[in-house]
Amino acid sequence: QQQVHCTGHKNLAEAYMTQEEDWDRDLLLDPAWEKQQRKTFTAWCNSHLRKAGTQIENIEEDFRNGLKLMLLLEVISGERLPKPDKGKMRFHKIANVNKALDFICSKGVKLVSIGAEEIVDGNVKMTLGMIWTIILRFAIQDISVEETSAKEGLLLWCQRKTAPYRNVNVQNFHISWKDGLALCALIHRHRPDLIDYSKLRKDDPVGNLNTAFEVAEKFLDIPKMLDAEDIVNTPKPDEKAIMTYVSCFYHAFAGAEQAETAANRICKVLAVNQENEKLMEEYEKLASELLEWIRRTIPWLENRAAEQTMRAMQQKLEDFRDYRRIHKPPRVQEKCQLEINFNTLQTKLRLSNRPAFMPSEGKMVSDIANAWKGLEQVEKGYEEWLLTEIRRLERLDHLAEKFKQKCNMHEAWTSGKEDLLSQKDYESASLMEIRALMRKHEAFESDLAAHQDRVEQIAAIAQELNELDYHDAATVNARCQGICDQWDNLGTLTQKRRDSLERVEKLWETIDQLYLEFAKRAAPFNNWMDGAMEDLQDMFIVHSIEEIQSLITAHDQFKATLPEADKERMATMGIHNEILKIAQTYGIKLSGINPYTNLSPQDISTKWDTVKHLVPLRDQMLQEEVARQQANERLRRQFAAQANIIGPWIQTKMEEISHVSVDIAGSLEEQMNSLKQYEQNIINYKSNIDKLEGDHQLSQESLIFDNKHTNYTMEHIRVGWEQLLTTIARTINEVENQILTRDAKGISQEQLNEFRASFNHFDRKRNGMMDPDDFRACLISMGYDLVSGEVEFARIMTLVDPNNTGVVTFQAFIDFMTRETAETDTAEQVMASFKILASDKNYITVDELRRELPPEQAEYCISRMTRYIGPDSPPGALDYISFSSALYGESDL
Repeated sequence: QQQVHCTGHKNLAEAYMTQEEDWDRDLLLDPAWEKQQRKTFTAWCNSHLRKAGTQIENIEEDFRNGLKLMLLLEVISGERLPKPDKGKMRFHKIANVNKALDFICSKGVKLVSIGAEEIVDGNVKMTLGMIWTIILRFAIQDISVEETSAKEGLLLWCQRKTAPYRNVNVQNFHISWKDGLALCALIHRHRPDLIDYSKLRKDDPVGNLNTAFEVAEKFLDIPKMLDAEDIVNTPKPDEKAIMTYVSCFYHAFAGAEQAETAANRICKVLAVNQENEKLMEEYEKLASELLEWIRRTIPWLENRAAEQTMRAMQQKLEDFRDYRRIHKPPRVQEKCQLEINFNTLQTKLRLSNRPAFMPSEGKMVSDIANAWKGLEQVEKGYEEWLLTEIRRLERLDHLAEKFKQKCNMHEAWTSGKEDLLSQKDYESASLMEIRALMRKHEAFESDLAAHQDRVEQIAAIAQELNELDYHDAATVNARCQGICDQWDNLGTLTQKRRDSLERVEKLWETIDQLYLEFAKRAAPFNNWMDGAMEDLQDMFIVHSIEEIQSLITAHDQFKATLPEADKERMATMGIHNEILKIAQTYGIKLSGINPYTNLSPQDISTKWDTVKHLVPLRDQMLQEEVARQQANERLRRQFAAQANIIGPWIQTKMEEISHVSVDIAGSLEEQMNSLKQYEQNIINYKSNIDKLEGDHQLSQESLIFDNKHTNYTMEHIRVGWEQLLTTIARTINEVENQILTRDAKGISQEQLNEFRASFNHFDRKRNGMMDPDDFRACLISMGYDLVSGEVEFARIMTLVDPNNTGVVTFQAFIDFMTRETAETDTAEQVMASFKILASDKNYITVDELRRELPPEQAEYCISRMTRYIGPDSPPGALDYISFSSALYGESDL
């Protein structure tokens, strides 16, 4: 303002210097110019004197006593002049005129060759010169347009307003106005409803001029100061007359332009406010939807109710995979987008000098982060629990099948044993038969003892099934209890039969040693074959090549014992052959039944053939398992090969993004393009993650739960991928906010690079943040006096670190460096704009709002403004002061 004021004084001084030369020439004033000046200056004076209820008829006569001259100066200046002398003598008139001339001089005007005597004597040229000086000072000096003022400012204003009109080229204040089109263009530019410019003709200057004069006098309250014929017929119209008349148009239209500027300012402020409200509503909606999804999902992940079958648990695992692959990724993106929208909204509010946005209770970014953290904590152990449950069910199925097999074998062995032990065949037997019964019973006891291990195994398997919460534990327990009860009963019956046989043993003398020896050797060999058949048919479960190799080694060791077993078989069968030989030699007729055992040579041969048949089958089964474990090993290596590439790739990209965010090279737009390229490269890399997911699924479907070839699990890769996507999105958002800040604050790229260089120099840890001590050192290096200003530094820290995190980010550093230089709208500016629309009233009406503002902004104000309460308010008056304060958070709407 000071600069413009000084410029105005400079231009006015130049005008007054030029005025002295002009009036020297005006001693020979052109009669046509004198006539135009008389008419124009008289009309101009009367346009002001009529406000005081008077006027002049003859400009050189009516100002001679100085009274109307003093009155004119009081009207146009708004100030009181000294009290005039009332006398009619010449010295009274000179005194009054001198008072008027002194007042003009007090306003910084240099009067050239104009004295009170010439005015009192009615000197026409001096009087016209004095009036022109008054017009120049009070009507033209204060005109200011684009760094120009006074005459140049008025000329520039005319050129700007008439530039779009055909046949109009304003270059001066004389011949440029002769055809009348320039005046009509000025009127049409501001009031197109008064003149139809398209019907004007350049070859009708008198008609054009009279149209402009009549419209100006009738609708704009500008009196007619010129004659159309005089202007047209004068080769060069009087410049001062034209300038005086044109200045009246400037003052008539300046108020309308001021109102238009005020309305534009209000529209701009309201548009920003409406956009921010829309962003707030979108944030609230998105936050509510995300929190509702988390609320519904957590109970599902917290449910640890195990299923009873492997199929049901595998379906649970598949549902969880669908959740991680299909349902969760969009929510991760929504959460990231929510944080980005929140940061962008806060940046826009801060740049537009609005209060920070506070979401509804429970919907802060921190609330959403806490809810998300709770979701991930619950989710973390869910998959591990699922896999543990699947292993448990697999183990249960294996144990249940093994329990059933052993029970079947035991029940087959015990079948009929209770009936045999309960027989009393010894009461009618011969001595030989009694002896045979005794030996048979001893063989049975040996067999019974050999089966004790199987009963104990059955009980142990049943106990493990109960400990692992087997779903059909009741049936297992019932069957186990039945076997144990039967076993106890067998023991009791065995002891009773032995007691009975021992009572009659002394009555019998003959014993068949060969039958007894056969029975004794056949029984353990038979048990060995039973155990061998059981082992050869035993089910197994392994998870590695090492485990299956150990089984193959054990099987090879078993096969190595077969020659020795065959010798035992041959020896046992030799006893039988000896019996046949003795019977044949001594003509003994055999009954065909060994009295000491139920085992026959045929039984031994049959079981031996069965063992030899099961051995190659066992070989085949073990080799098939080897092939399966080798296939699993290939899957492990295939997964590990990809995971060992993808894991380091994700870490490398994270480090590259962090380096890009602190690198000075290039403009923000170039950094943005670089980050966008990084983001596109990351998105293009998604196919590798999907391929790894496929390999991971194949591994789990093959029940592969460990992998010694890599330290990366699929969960590590997923978490790293999600962090990478979130990091690149946040980094892009930070650069976008820097661009917003740069554009809104008017920061040049060089300034931004300088700020970045200073920040990076003091960012000693290279993590994109400064400690308070580093930030203090940075400020001191930039010229801030903080050596002893702890209070000032504490105030600055509250601006750059409002949450007291202990660090200063680059965005906060940029905001601080540009905060004091930003030109933002304030509540006072908006109030001043409303006051202009309200014509200086403290309230505004509905009609004024609808007339001055666009419909949408007008209705927005009407719906939110409160009723104005005051002694001078008409019905329906609205309070724009409280409304303006509320826009900037200084009160509530």
